[in-house]
Amino acid sequence: MGIRRKQIIQIAATYIGTVVGAGFATGREIVEFFTVHGSAGFLGILISGFLFIFLGTKVMLLARTIGADTYESLNRYLFGDRFASGINFIMFIMLFGVTSVMLSGTGALFSEQLHLPFHAGIILTIILCYLVMQKGMNGILWTNSVIVPVMILFSLIISVSMLFSPIEAPLIRTEDFTQHWKWLFSPFTYAAFNLTLSQAVLVPLSREAEDDTVIKWGGVLGGLGLTFILLNSHFALYLVPQSVQYEIPVAEIISKLGVFVHFLFLIVVYGEIFTTLIGNLFGLIEPMKQSFKLSSNVILGLLMGGGYVISLFGYSSLLHYLYPLFGVIGLSYLAIIACKKSY
Repeated sequence: MGIRRKQIIQIAATYIGTVVGAGFATGREIVEFFTVHGSAGFLGILISGFLFIFLGTKVMLLARTIGADTYESLNRYLFGDRFASGINFIMFIMLFGVTSVMLSGTGALFSEQLHLPFHAGIILTIILCYLVMQKGMNGILWTNSVIVPVMILFSLIISVSMLFSPIEAPLIRTEDFTQHWKWLFSPFTYAAFNLTLSQAVLVPLSREAEDDTVIKWGGVLGGLGLTFILLNSHFALYLVPQSVQYEIPVAEIISKLGVFVHFLFLIVVYGEIFTTLIGNLFGLIEPMKQSFKLSSNVILGLLMGGGYVISLFGYSSLLHYLYPLFGVIGLSYLAIIACKKSY
């Protein structure tokens, strides 16, 4: 029972860590998809949370059932050989694009919050990525198991601290739901975007489980954790609307809790960016090794070099344009996963 419980926690933590990247942990992604819709963002998050629980678990069950070891194998099963090559190419572009956003996010963190050179954050991240990637999936599991519980704790601290602040606006505004219906579209594109990219880690992760029950509980726990963090962060951002102007809005909120807490939170944000980055890199390296017959370190060097160049376009700009686009592309993947039988 101890081993099963450990596996459930590891799967849940890795699932959360894969999704909670630069945009999620810093609050920028939450602003783009939910906070811009005001109080309607709360309902949008609940919809996304259900999709994370149901479809994230289903991805892992499907991968385990067909014995898939990479996202390419799963896509061949989902879309057939005729369309799989095109889908896998789009997946590669999306994963590589988000990897660039992660790198840019570390630069923004160092520049805006620590007042250190933008490039210092990126270079440090590249070095740490190289060290962790030498450990493979075990390195990813260990990193997430350490970072994710601390992230959940800080998410709780944020929401509790806001309860003691003056609330100037009502929590629910009817006009947020009725003026337009973009808020209803956002949770589906958000879940589609994240689930499409998460399969790069969820597929190989399914092989780490002892049985289907472990996967189911890990998926449910991971989805609930994501929903909890989303609700907490949106609650804080919704009550402090001026924070949305920052590239790292959540850090601006928690800075009011004191220098020490602010610094600890920046470490956690960096850790969450890092967990998504190494997950994406892991998902990119394995298929490229099979296709190009190159060593992992050579592929890692090429990916990090290319990601560094794209990261120079700026964190907010990359996230604003790439994430919604990737969400729309991922809707077809979301629909197909929902319709497929997992066993």
